[in-house]
Amino acid sequence: LFPASSLFCYTCDNEHSNWNCLKTYKCEDHEKYCTTTYSSAGFGKDIGHRITKKCSVDCPETNLNFGVAAYSTKCCSTSLCNFSGANSIKISYAVMFLGVVASLISVIRAGL
Repeated sequence: LFPASSLFCYTCDNEHSNWNCLKTYKCEDHEKYCTTTYSSAGFGKDIGHRITKKCSVDCPETNLNFGVAAYSTKCCSTSLCNFSGANSIKISYAVMFLGVVASLISVIRAGL
């Protein structure tokens, strides 16, 4: 048996689906967090998702959204706490729309 202090996390590397991220792993003693990194990029049906889960020494939480691409890392500190796909980030269609409008305005102003 493992000591009560052992941390277990779900692990996977650049998977398309959270269903491929159900493998469990016993973290090293110095790894105190489970992390889930979710990234997405593209438009509409061509959007691509990637999920990476692992044990981590630190908690590098990030949440970046560039409109057509997004990147988020969530962390937690209890065994098997990184079950969800961390897809709380979604590509912002409002940001994409504003980018397209700004591009059109600059093209029109240039007389093209």
